[in-house]
Amino acid sequence: MKKYNFNAGPSILPKEVMEATAAACLEFEGSGLSLMETSHRAKNFQPVVDEAVALFKELLSIPEGYAVIFLGGGASLEFCMVPYNFLEKKAAYLNTGVWATKAQKEAKLFGEVVEVASSADKNFTHIPKNFTIPTDADYFHITSNNTIYGTEILKDYDSPVPMIADMSSDILSRPIDVSKYGMIYGGAQKNLSMAGVTFCIIKEDLLGKVSRPIPTMLDYRTHIKKGSMFNTPPTVPIYCALQNLKWIKKQGGVEAMEKLAIKRAEIVYGEIDRNKLFVGTAEEDSRSRMRRDIATSAASAQAATTP
Repeated sequence: MKKYNFNAGPSILPKEVMEATAAACLEFEGSGLSLMETSHRAKNFQPVVDEAVALFKELLSIPEGYAVIFLGGGASLEFCMVPYNFLEKKAAYLNTGVWATKAQKEAKLFGEVVEVASSADKNFTHIPKNFTIPTDADYFHITSNNTIYGTEILKDYDSPVPMIADMSSDILSRPIDVSKYGMIYGGAQKNLSMAGVTFCIIKEDLLGKVSRPIPTMLDYRTHIKKGSMFNTPPTVPIYCALQNLKWIKKQGGVEAMEKLAIKRAEIVYGEIDRNKLFVGTAEEDSRSRMRRDIATSAASAQAATTP
């Protein structure tokens, strides 16, 4: 019987994505080699990266001037790389949960950090409103979906400074206006791929503005210049991402993914609101549409009537 994982970490993937990835791990494109033992510089692997980048740009309507790269280290490494590359004097952060808190903590190592708003006083059960983004900040950072607490930012803010978003757990779940962002990044293991690869969408003309020297591996320009091939990238997770991007396109793109997310959310939240056995934890106008957050964070069972 097929089981569904609603725990933390990697999420479920479409069956055909898993089957295609598993087949490539046995033999990659008739080469006689497993994808796991194929060089990232092999002629038959470069098209995998190229197609994945092209599909990413197509599905999210990414404008000219933005680069898409695949890295290792997860979103947690980006918490450091973002301020390393973008924070010269001051950055603004919206604190909406555990991961937003961790990102903000790393930024404080590089300069002044202004917390524009926080929902920590209410256990992160809502997305703050009516906050002001300082116009002299180098960038404004948000975490669009907050796992653990089950809240989600479902709009693209208008920011007076470059906006950077951690979209680890809701990327590709709705159309977004990429032009409103200076950078979007995330671990791929929720909506894009298996664990092991990180995606970054970066507006290139924002780079190279900080005065500090940046170690080669932590400089986004290094990886953009080399097309994600400066060092050995996570080849299998990138291939898995390509298969999932193909699957999403075949389903109707991010517009179709949004319809599915809304439908799932309406079913579950409808039952939460109807059934006295459940108590919702996220405020209604901040509820996440993501499957795992609906299941694990949006409500708690009150089994007082159960022996």
